[in-house]
Amino acid sequence: MTRIDDTPPAWDERSQLTTFLDYTRDTARAKCDGVSAENARKALLPLSPLMTMNGVINHLRWVEYYWFQVVFLGEEDQGPWTEEDPDREMRIAVDFPLTQLLDEYAEQSARYRELVRGNSLDDQAKRARGSGLHVDLRWILLHLTEETARHNGHLDILREMLDGTAGS
Repeated sequence: MTRIDDTPPAWDERSQLTTFLDYTRDTARAKCDGVSAENARKALLPLSPLMTMNGVINHLRWVEYYWFQVVFLGEEDQGPWTEEDPDREMRIAVDFPLTQLLDEYAEQSARYRELVRGNSLDDQAKRARGSGLHVDLRWILLHLTEETARHNGHLDILREMLDGTAGS
């Protein structure tokens, strides 16, 4: 996989925010290049049994769904999680091939790129956070970049533990 550069095509705020989110998304996918289906399902951290490569990718996919569709657009939450199993998206990820999860994540990312293009960074989310605050699209882009970058660190560790590949 060829990763995009983290240099934006223009220096306006929107270009910078969307370029960095795309860069972290591409990095997550790059971390998975060449990982076998079996290895992608392995939980290597004894105290974190849900931390698999499949689980992280599925989590990233569903986190974006939540922030864009549920919070920003105000749609009904159709995510896989439940009150009894709030991390279900990570648990069920082992039931799917990594290639499918990566394809779904890429397709969804393309749809969200269009959503972002069609809205102002100042547009506020339809749903409030727990504190009652309605975040704007800018905050959501920053949050998703932070979330994806943090989980890229988890993918780094898992990949190195699986097959010794580091720093991709």
